[in-house]
Amino acid sequence: MAKLALDLHDIYNRGAAIESELNRVISQAVANKISVVEIIPGKGSGQLKKHVLRFLAQPEIKKLYHRLEKDDKNFGRIFVHFRF
Repeated sequence: MAKLALDLHDIYNRGAAIESELNRVISQAVANKISVVEIIPGKGSGQLKKHVLRFLAQPEIKKLYHRLEKDDKNFGRIFVHFRF
């Protein structure tokens, strides 16, 4: 199973860069039919994770993936599952 990973630790305080990277990784997954994208916002205060979840909840983004999974063993990880 192919998987992409996006670690947001380095750009946590740059909103436009975060959205750009999220768009890039989602587009790359769709274009290459990658079944899982792992997004790592980190643990921190939870604000970055909320930002990521708000981004993924947008209707134009939400229609691209099958489901979201919040890692129950690691609060700082989100999996986006695609069905092709």
